[in-house]
Amino acid sequence: MTGIGIVVAILVTLVAVLIPWLPTSASEEMDRIEFVYWFATIICIAVFALVMAVLIYSMMAFRAPPEDESDGPPIHGNTGLEIAWTVVPAILVIAIGVLSAFVLSKNGTAGPNPLNVNVFAQQFAWRFVYPDDGGIKTGELVLPLNRSARFELESADVIHSFWIPDMGQKQDLVPGIKTSIIVTPTRTGVFSLVCAELCGVGHATMRATVRVLSQEDFAAWVEERKSGGGGGGDDAAAVFADAGCAACHAFTPAGSTGEIGPGLDNLVAAAQKAGQDPADYVRDAIVEPDKVVAPGYEGGVMPPSYGETLSAAEIDALVAYLTGAK
Repeated sequence: MTGIGIVVAILVTLVAVLIPWLPTSASEEMDRIEFVYWFATIICIAVFALVMAVLIYSMMAFRAPPEDESDGPPIHGNTGLEIAWTVVPAILVIAIGVLSAFVLSKNGTAGPNPLNVNVFAQQFAWRFVYPDDGGIKTGELVLPLNRSARFELESADVIHSFWIPDMGQKQDLVPGIKTSIIVTPTRTGVFSLVCAELCGVGHATMRATVRVLSQEDFAAWVEERKSGGGGGGDDAAAVFADAGCAACHAFTPAGSTGEIGPGLDNLVAAAQKAGQDPADYVRDAIVEPDKVVAPGYEGGVMPPSYGETLSAAEIDALVAYLTGAK
């Protein structure tokens, strides 16, 4: 029976170790989550091997001979065994719970001098604001290496879920409620931020790029954004990208190919056909998207909150960009 248990444990361990079940960790929080994962996995392997060893041994050693249809001997139980298989699992579950509570508490602590980032989600885009760095707004999340980032999360419409798989942490964004989460990157590179909560027809496109830079490069990026470089300020192309327009609409100047909403290359012609001034037509489409719904598309898909989430200057920039006005 001991030999069977060892063989089963080795086979299951190989399955656990050789298959990459988790992404390569890129944060301190993910490291702690992985520790809990492997702690629980080792316990599961041990319990599974023990159960399978007893089961397989019993099937081989106590199997009834062919054509033996008699009843087995009556068994009245074993009090000591029953106590053992109740107490031991209870201890193991408590141990997992205590470790998980410790990790949860630790992962919720930002430490000294965290980077504050306000995360705004709406169908189907992410926007990031750096309140301590001049209110920088961007559709790309940029983080410094080895510095905790505290994300304040807010949704404009439905429930979304903030998740960077390589960094482990996940938190829902609930309309009307501000939630938060901590992430401390441990390696530079480019990662993906995804919405992990089904949020509508464009859910699969609700992604954002996450770049982790050295602290020196991050400081340089902040200064560049503050000075209006890299598409900062109210630059129309940056507003188009940061507002998530590319996720749903095709627009040749922006290189976007979204198909959820109508294409934006012929808005001037569409406005003339509707008998409206192109600028007014596009502005209405941004702030009151259900006022005029393009043929072949349904209303209620584009969020009506852009009039509140975009500044007047940003809306003006988008109107000029989409109508080709200089």
